[in-house]
Amino acid sequence: MTLNATQLETMLTLQDGMNSKVNPEWIAANNNWYRAILVEGVEAIEHHGWKWWKKQTCDMAQLRMELVDIWHFVLSAYIQEKFGNISLAKMEMLAAFNLKQKSVQFDNQYYVLSQISLLEKLDILVGLASARRVNLALFASLLEDCEMGWDDLFKQYVGKNVLNFFRQDNGYKNGTYLKVWDGREDNDHLVEILEITDLESASVRQDIYSQLHERYQRIS
Repeated sequence: MTLNATQLETMLTLQDGMNSKVNPEWIAANNNWYRAILVEGVEAIEHHGWKWWKKQTCDMAQLRMELVDIWHFVLSAYIQEKFGNISLAKMEMLAAFNLKQKSVQFDNQYYVLSQISLLEKLDILVGLASARRVNLALFASLLEDCEMGWDDLFKQYVGKNVLNFFRQDNGYKNGTYLKVWDGREDNDHLVEILEITDLESASVRQDIYSQLHERYQRIS
């Protein structure tokens, strides 16, 4: 299943809104979104587990959430490269998807996506980000390996977008926001909230925000 054009435009618009909330002049700020992708990619590797000298269990729920975080920065990079033009960013992303690439090139090598592991794909994601590049076919393959469809990404993206707004509304930028609630990060609470929320509801953003607020009030 490919990404729905309407969902893509919605996510690009939401991302522009979130970035503008943090900094109304975010396009001119020219933030390094690829560095952000790199860091989140390394965190995804940690959730997957990579240490061959000890027993590790893949935390798939958190790995999926890291992919959602990465998607925020992918969207931001495309918008910034088009100087804030959502329509042009959407057209370029859809064109990339339409290529239906089966392999990805990095460091003068071609990697066939169907022949490499999830962990190897995360390695390549990080490598590409360090070179200030993204590959949408690679990201789509990561989603597939994590048993996520584009509809799943869209719903979880909306959830994380709400959390990001909630963080900003509660002092994230000035350092007063508490990210750990009752011994767990807010991301963990969001995963739970998404499991019990009707993600098809027209009021889904308000519903998620209200549940975040209720939990946050308990510890603040």
